[in-house]
Amino acid sequence: MHRTLAELEAALIDCRACPRLVAWREQVAREKRAAFRDQTYWGRPVPGFGPPDARILIVGLAPAAHGANRTGRMFTGDRSGEVLYAALHAVGLANHPTATSIDDGLQLFGTRITSPVHCAPPDNKPTPTERDTCRHWLVDELHLLTPTLRSVVVLGAFGWQALLPVLAAAGWTIPRPRPTFTHGAHYTLEPVAPLETPLELFGCYHVSQQNTFTGRLTPHMVEQVLTRAKAAAGLP
Repeated sequence: MHRTLAELEAALIDCRACPRLVAWREQVAREKRAAFRDQTYWGRPVPGFGPPDARILIVGLAPAAHGANRTGRMFTGDRSGEVLYAALHAVGLANHPTATSIDDGLQLFGTRITSPVHCAPPDNKPTPTERDTCRHWLVDELHLLTPTLRSVVVLGAFGWQALLPVLAAAGWTIPRPRPTFTHGAHYTLEPVAPLETPLELFGCYHVSQQNTFTGRLTPHMVEQVLTRAKAAAGLP
């Protein structure tokens, strides 16, 4: 178990546990997209982003090949990030609405962003084995956030399914029947000793282009979920 998030991140970025993901992320970093051919891609596992005392955790899917895999920061440099960070800024959880590079000055307030898989997967589809291999990073991250964490927003069904067993292992009770992912879902997870504080769990469609370009997910819908999570976390 890592003692700090900084220690966890330093170990995570050197991970090579999944051969298929290592090969893909490095191939993308070599070949690049034409629009970014003059840039140096990150091409490594992408750590979580946000303060170590976050009260809200946002859980996605995995880094985008030409987004976070290029920039080295979650949801940075792609269309999904444009929607997410604009919404975070609109509800007062970010200092500005855009995320273009790791040194753009973006800050999150009381909020951290992570994912169950930390390497960009081919076709944005990690395998169950890759998800399970990567799980220990999420377990450690959640353990370090537990003292302050009050609400979690999960973007999409993949993250929801990956996170529930991690939440159970961290000491929160998962209701039976098992909570089902839907947009706008909200469940209160009761603590198990020695935890003392419930955790508020929210579902939101993923901010993928497949959802945002078709209108299945609008910026207002994202802002609504984030506003509820912010209130549940006791943030001003």
